[in-house]
Amino acid sequence: MSPDRLFELFSSFVLLGWLALVAAPLRRGLAVGIARWVVAILCGAYLALLVAGLAGPGLPAGAGFDTLAGVRLLLSTPEALLAGWVHYLAFDLFVGSWQVADAPTARVPHWLLIPCLALTFLAGPVGLLLYLVIKAARR
Repeated sequence: MSPDRLFELFSSFVLLGWLALVAAPLRRGLAVGIARWVVAILCGAYLALLVAGLAGPGLPAGAGFDTLAGVRLLLSTPEALLAGWVHYLAFDLFVGSWQVADAPTARVPHWLLIPCLALTFLAGPVGLLLYLVIKAARR
């Protein structure tokens, strides 16, 4: 399957987890469980993409994590970029599931959690920061 098609599939699949989290007040434990199963599947897909990428022609010269140019080279193929995208999908959804699981203890009502989830979905660390600020303010 092409990287473009896999991108579409993974980007659609992750929505199951996000929709479950938005509906969390109905059955919080089930919603967090669904989201974390989606995360686990994405993590497996990420592993498969890494293994497939390592079995390919190899990394471009200069690719690595030690410079911005090296990271750009790491992500220079559609397959590597797809792996990076799946990495973001998995981590952002996991952070969202943590927010939903943590919210009752932190006394964050679900209506305040919704903007955090939306921002975590769209801009990961910004949504996490908003949640942490709201959590601190609710203490």
